[in-house]
Amino acid sequence: MTILEARAAGFAYRGGASVLHDVSLAVSPGHNLALVGESGAGKTTLLRLLLGLARPTSGEVLFDGRPLRPDREFRRAVQPVFQDPYSSLDPRQRVDRIVSEPLRAMRIGARDEIGDRVAETLRAVGLPADAARRYPHEFSGGQRQRIAIARALVCEPRILLADEPVSALDVTTRVRLVQLLRELKAARDLTVVMVSHDLAVVAALCDEIAVLDRGRIVERGESVNVLGSPRHPHTRRLVASVPRLRRIAGPPH
Repeated sequence: MTILEARAAGFAYRGGASVLHDVSLAVSPGHNLALVGESGAGKTTLLRLLLGLARPTSGEVLFDGRPLRPDREFRRAVQPVFQDPYSSLDPRQRVDRIVSEPLRAMRIGARDEIGDRVAETLRAVGLPADAARRYPHEFSGGQRQRIAIARALVCEPRILLADEPVSALDVTTRVRLVQLLRELKAARDLTVVMVSHDLAVVAALCDEIAVLDRGRIVERGESVNVLGSPRHPHTRRLVASVPRLRRIAGPPH
């Protein structure tokens, strides 16, 4: 059983060279997947295909076994978390307005229920009760990313698609956010698909890894195997570039 699947997907920008070539992968419920590789490998482009923000120029992307359509059902089930918590939140909006935006856009819940759902979701990501009445600039970088995660969670999605969700944060804050994502996965039956350059984060959070090189998947498998005994030369170079690959907060659950 898969939720999201790319089948022989390729992508090329109009008038440009191909960015992805014959990419096939499947996202299974409860199995966090990391997309890793050097800059320009095609990771973020693949994430955009899985989000329905772009369409493959060859092959296809499936959602629940059907060709992906970015309709209300899909948008409720699959939510993004972006890299930069400073630019992904509207500084003019209060946090309650930011977090409730998916509910209002998809007309989920009665008006008098929305405040309760926002408050519950903010509690779930470890933010204080008064956070809803404040503005993004009043929070630290880690807290802003918690707000962004709350916005993604408020409509109770099945998958979070995260593009370098902790790379803009300091090491200590990174550890706390990884732990939060692990707790949310267990509590809410979430699946996380994450683009990351940080192999330590990948080792701590993700069950599986797909390694991209120049738009192709060159290796895929369980994280412990890919990082512990990499087969492809490109994967071996990535692992060797980390002086001491260590788990941030223990093995993924």
